[in-house]
Formats: sequence, structure tokens, C-alpha cells
Amino acid sequence: MVTDEATDERPGKPAGAPARSRIVIVGPTHPYKGGVAQHTTELAHRLMARGHDVRLESWSAQYPARLYPGRQRVDVPETRPFPATSYPLSWRRPDTWVRLGHRLRTGANAVDAVDAVDAVDAVIIVVVTPIQVPAYLGILAGLRPAAPWPGGIPAGAGQTGDGRTVRGGRGLPAVGRWGEEPVALALCHNVLPHERRALDVPLVRAVLRRVSGVLVHTPAEAERARGLTARPVWVAPMAPHLGTAGAPQPTASSPAVSQSGISQPGTAESDTAQSDTTELRTAELGTAEAEAKRRGDGVPARGLLFFGLVRPYKGLDVLLRALAAGPPDVRLTVAGEFWGGVDDTRRLVDELGLAGRVELRPGYVPAAEVPALFAAADALVLPYRSATATQNVDLAHRHGLPVVATSVGMLGQAVRDGVDGLLAAPDDPGSLAAALRRLYEPGVLDTLRAGVVPPDADAAWERYLTVLHNALGRR
Repeated sequence: MVTDEATDERPGKPAGAPARSRIVIVGPTHPYKGGVAQHTTELAHRLMARGHDVRLESWSAQYPARLYPGRQRVDVPETRPFPATSYPLSWRRPDTWVRLGHRLRTGANAVDAVDAVDAVDAVIIVVVTPIQVPAYLGILAGLRPAAPWPGGIPAGAGQTGDGRTVRGGRGLPAVGRWGEEPVALALCHNVLPHERRALDVPLVRAVLRRVSGVLVHTPAEAERARGLTARPVWVAPMAPHLGTAGAPQPTASSPAVSQSGISQPGTAESDTAQSDTTELRTAELGTAEAEAKRRGDGVPARGLLFFGLVRPYKGLDVLLRALAAGPPDVRLTVAGEFWGGVDDTRRLVDELGLAGRVELRPGYVPAAEVPALFAAADALVLPYRSATATQNVDLAHRHGLPVVATSVGMLGQAVRDGVDGLLAAPDDPGSLAAALRRLYEPGVLDTLRAGVVPPDADAAWERYLTVLHNALGRR
């Protein structure tokens, strides 16, 4: 059972020292890029800050390159690397899956030398894609699925961070330990992919039925998970994991990965000092970019931003049609990797007569370039056809930008219509065009900018970790 309240009486520990749970997170981290890797890394840092022994077990080879058309890895970290990280997993090596689970259960891969004979208390498996389900099942086979609690559901089980009760389990126990077996929690950013294949549902069902419990980020995803498993399902709204935009190149004092695949802590200065320096430098970059985007008469050009991985469910085609029907002097920058279809997008731009108003910047956007992109835009547009949770609203608000979004998933709650952004109907170019026209009505943009509140990451993470601790069996 995970706890941070009891005392630790193990040999070699000071008498009365606070108990620390041994938690292993299995998921992507640097050098892999993207929001899931950033969230996984930030979660490890936050759990460690609470006093737990935390280790990140990641991938040396995540999945075949042919299954992912974009760039998988980056050279410069998008967020602070986590020092206790190793990379034992490979999609090519099924033996690495079972071996990792066995080592975590038996303690052969303990978090620190003092705990060398102890198994871990909890394993958090970050479920990224159904493609990786065979690996998750291999890890769980090595762990052996946690058995039910003999006395029913522990007090407090199934509650969200705001105290609402979450029904889960259909009478099965909440997450907990049985004997010496670790808790196994599935952390699902998306229970099922937005664009699904025939085997996705049975694959995800197989893994969700073999874990102790499931953690998701929205009530809609919780209902989707409950349709696939009888295990308890917990809801924790996603906390910001925005990384450090414009992070400097790693130096000799930065955390580095050793030949054994384990990150070794360096002698870097405090994270606060590094963050302050980074924020100053990126603010300067953003100001310079904004000045460069001004028209010849000194009046700022009207510009919108579509940012991130371009996939069909994100509705870029809807935005292009809305732009053609909206204010005639507004430009759009599309910055991000295309999940295929970039030639189709270029053709649509030409068909709509937008060649002079749309800038396509296909490809990965380094963190150092993100502040300048946002500084040069009036608003971020999220024309999604479907959505669960996204960090892009927090990212925009961090840079002082309002958001124009469709009312799908959590976007309708994250964007306050008329306060810090505007909402439109999904998959409806006419509705989105009307929102764009409204954005540029006199005074509206200034009002929305004034309403933007930067995200309070620390408070959000406290709420997130409270739910996570409950899911791991803390009482």
C-alpha cells in the first residue's frame, strides 16, 4: 500500500523516518518527445518531491518507425530529465517485458541500494497506444496481477480530487496490495485512440482487466474505461506538464544518461534558477518575433496559430474552411508534424484561395521556438472534432493567448467562452468562422487577453497526486 504518513522502521533507516513508497513508472520519457513523455517525467518529479522513491522504466525502442510517421526522439530535453531513469524495454524483445515485471516484483531492480532486498510497492503503467499492449501484458505477467482486497473497497476509494464519488469496479475491490505483489495502475491519457482500428478495443480491454485499477483524466474517459473493465476507475483532471520552453542544451552539469541506461544526477544549479533564465530568454525571443510580424505601417498583423501534431481528429481542414469564410485579412500559421496528409492540406489551401494567408510549417517544433510562435499570434485555435484532455489550452494561457476552440471533450470547460476564449460547434466551419469574426470585433480580443489566467501548476498537481495516491491504495 502506498503511504507517506507512516514511519519507516526498516534496517538502516533513521528511527521514526517518514515511510517512503517505492513507485516505478513505466512509460516514455526523454529522448522521446511529446505531451505523454512530458507528463510521465513531470509525474516522476512530483512523486519524488513528495518523498517517495521513484524510478522511471522506459523504452530503448518504443515501436516500429513505420507505425509512426513523425519524429520520435529529440536531442534537447523538452522538460527536466528525471535522474533515476533506465531504458530496458524494446518492442523487438518480448523477454524484456516479462523480465522487467519479474524484477519489479522480486526487488531485483530496487530503487536504491538500501532497499535492494525489497520489491516495489506500486507500478504505474502509462498506456500510450494499443500497439504496446503486448508489452504491458508481458510486464503484468511478470508482476502477477494484484489480488482483490479481502474486506471490500477501502474507505475513500473512487473519489476524484474535488471529492466527487466515482463508481468503479462493479463490486470489485479498489486498488491495493495483496501479500507482496505490487499495485499495478494503468494511467490512460486516452483509453482508446481517436482514430481506431479493429483490434484496439480487445487489446485495451485485455490490459485494463489485468491491472488493479485505472486512472483517466476526464469523466468521459472514465465511462469509456468502465465499459472495458470491472476494475476501479479514478478521475484526475490532467495537471500542466508544459516543460521548459527554450530549455538550454544539456551541459556537463546537466543530468545525463549513463551507458547502463540510468540517468545520473549532475551538479546543475537549482531548477528555479534555470527556469528564471529560460523564461527571460524565451520572453525576449517572443518579443522579437512579434515585432518581426508587424505590418509595414507598424500595425500588428492579424494572425492565428494551429499548433501541434496534425491528425484528422484535430480538424485542421475545418479551420481552413472557416478561415476562408471568416475575416479576410487574418493569417494562419500551422506548426507541427503531420500524421500524413500534408499534400492534401496544401491542395485544400490552394482550392480555398488561402495560399497567401496560410503558412505551413510541417515538422517537429523545438521547444526553443515555441514562445516566439505564440508571441506572434493573436489566439490559438483548436478546431478538434473530438478531444479528451489537451495541454494546448494551458500552453496558450501560459503565453497569455486566448483560445478559440470547439466544445468537445474538456475543451468546453477549459475555455471560458467570452472570458479567455471563444467556443464553436465541432466539425462546423460556419460556426468556427463566426467565432473568428467575433474574435476580431472591436474590443473582444483585448477583453479575452485580459481574462487569461496562467495555469497554477502546483495546485493542479496537488489535486492530481491526491487522486493518484488514493488509486494506489493510500488510506
